[in-house]
Amino acid sequence: MIEYCIEKNIENYISILRHKKNPKFFSAELEKLLEEAKEILSSCELCERKCKIDRNKTKGFCRAPNKIMISSEFLHYGEESFLVPSHTIFFMGCNFHCVYCQNWAISNWIEEGIEISPRELAIIIRNRFREGAKNVNFVGGEPTPYLPFILEILKNLRELKINIPIVWNSNFYMSRKAMEILNEVVDLFLPDFKYGNNSCARSLSKVEKYFEVVTRNLKLAKGDLCIRHLILPNHIGCCSHKIIKWIARNLKERCIVNIMDQYYPTFESYNYEEINRRITTEEYDKVVELANRLNICILK
Repeated sequence: MIEYCIEKNIENYISILRHKKNPKFFSAELEKLLEEAKEILSSCELCERKCKIDRNKTKGFCRAPNKIMISSEFLHYGEESFLVPSHTIFFMGCNFHCVYCQNWAISNWIEEGIEISPRELAIIIRNRFREGAKNVNFVGGEPTPYLPFILEILKNLRELKINIPIVWNSNFYMSRKAMEILNEVVDLFLPDFKYGNNSCARSLSKVEKYFEVVTRNLKLAKGDLCIRHLILPNHIGCCSHKIIKWIARNLKERCIVNIMDQYYPTFESYNYEEINRRITTEEYDKVVELANRLNICILK
């Protein structure tokens, strides 16, 4: 059952990434979506923090400006096997404050970032596409605060006739309004599913209503789904097992799951004894064993 499910899902994703059908944004009403996104930006509720500030004039929690700021872009060979080579674009800033963030210099604006226009970035994406990129992978930090500008990038890509699939690599804490727009243009969602409860999310990422928001968005997602779960030390029962059980009840027929073991202490995690170490083999095996028992399609 598991092997069949994995084979079926990956085959579907690969067919998208090899351009056997046009990506969603080619047929989307981009002008209308852009207008909606700009309206949301003017009293910002692109994510569930809903700062409600005019991002054209000031910055919210994420500190993202009203222009594109990236850290880097390159052909990434370290993503899931069916994605590589993936043209990965790292946007500056984040709407979370994860104490163990592995991209903390990007998320917390330790880096200055690089300003770039939607047209310039679209041309870079075109060039990476010609170099062999299977997709363009919007990540960060977090890409959600840049949604209006990403739609402008897509408009330029359509003008350039670059039919590259769109991957949305996100913490999945976007608002319902943002999710509705994303459903019109994203081919493959690559969400993090970090916590099985709100208490751990509040403690380690400084965010409220985490579980309700992320599970809502996972259910709303209309693109293909590859869920990432990074196992945290000492968070097997409270987070990993609850996440796996929720996926089994709600999404296992339409997603694959990447159970990730590469956590390491960094940034502020040294101040949190419970996560100030790598995970053990036993912890990893417990999560995988439960996923197998519940017939979850896990990426191997």
